[in-house]
Amino acid sequence: MNKIIITVVGKDTVGIIAKVCTYLAENQVNILDISQTIVQEFFNMMMIVDMDKSLKPFETVSSDLEKLGEEIGVRIKCQREEIFTKMHRI
Repeated sequence: MNKIIITVVGKDTVGIIAKVCTYLAENQVNILDISQTIVQEFFNMMMIVDMDKSLKPFETVSSDLEKLGEEIGVRIKCQREEIFTKMHRI
């Protein structure tokens, strides 16, 4: 499995989840787990996705999502699971 961690942070607006999930679905990226919270007016979402059947390579998905984030006023970052795990190991 080719797992990727996606984080989305920014001011809450209508449609953030819908736009991110639509992009992923259109590119055959499977959402394995998703968690989102809103603290006051700030939105925070973390997703674990599987890119095994993705129509695009990781670099393109990461770049596309970063651009999508700019369009909708949030910051979207993608990291490969193994890098994320090593960075957050105690």
